[in-house]
Amino acid sequence: MGTLKDAEVGSTVTVVRLNGEGAVKRRIMDMGVTKGTPVFVRKVAPLGDPVEVTIRGYELSLRKADAALIEVE
Repeated sequence: MGTLKDAEVGSTVTVVRLNGEGAVKRRIMDMGVTKGTPVFVRKVAPLGDPVEVTIRGYELSLRKADAALIEVE
């Protein structure tokens, strides 16, 4: 188990837990990132930030700081 920040490009992972508190956690959940949701890691920018994923049928770019709050398996 690790975080979305550390997931390999081209892999599909499942959200296990959201860390963070308050507005940050709510914002991530509002983007569709919830427990049990499969996430496909599409690509990572050359300098590592942001991470582009496909979740619930749409592409989403997340900052590394936000991706580090999402525990996956």
